[in-house]
Amino acid sequence: MKLLRAADHRRMPWKNGGGETLEVAVFPPDAGIAGFDWRVSMAVVAEDGRFSAFPGIDRTLVLLDGGGMTLDIAGRGPVLLTPDSAPCVFPGDVGTTATLTGGPIADLNVMTARGRYAHSVERFFDIRDVSVGARETVLLLGTGMIVTTTAGDSILGPRDLALLEGGEAARVRPSTGVLMTIRPIG
Repeated sequence: MKLLRAADHRRMPWKNGGGETLEVAVFPPDAGIAGFDWRVSMAVVAEDGRFSAFPGIDRTLVLLDGGGMTLDIAGRGPVLLTPDSAPCVFPGDVGTTATLTGGPIADLNVMTARGRYAHSVERFFDIRDVSVGARETVLLLGTGMIVTTTAGDSILGPRDLALLEGGEAARVRPSTGVLMTIRPIG
């Protein structure tokens, strides 16, 4: 297991220049804002605006903190995200605009290259045993979460993540977090 500490997340401008993101993990490791197979990032959104376009990318957004945000995704009705709502899945290459409903928010963004990688994102609210498939990567986000592996216990602080790769297993407690699974297609 690799711990991805918040203090080490890479700060970089949004693709559209409208803000700043914290890149948590990217594959391949030297990929930039384009050319990645998968990417996990976090951002604070402080004003309404248009999302960056990512052609050929599938996205999932999870609201971590704040009053809420409504996404207007081309071809769909508006989607209200709150810290309690389910993750929102949408294509990165369709026009998407965000409207804040109660001040700034913090979000978690998972992106995979369509046709090469796929991902799933879920919130969990219980002690969880996690087994990682041979070709999968799993990331866990939770504050105060204890992740137990054969190497021992690790504690995740605010915005820290744990990255587990093919064949690893872990027990996660106490009870609240986000589980992201990324796997190659084919």
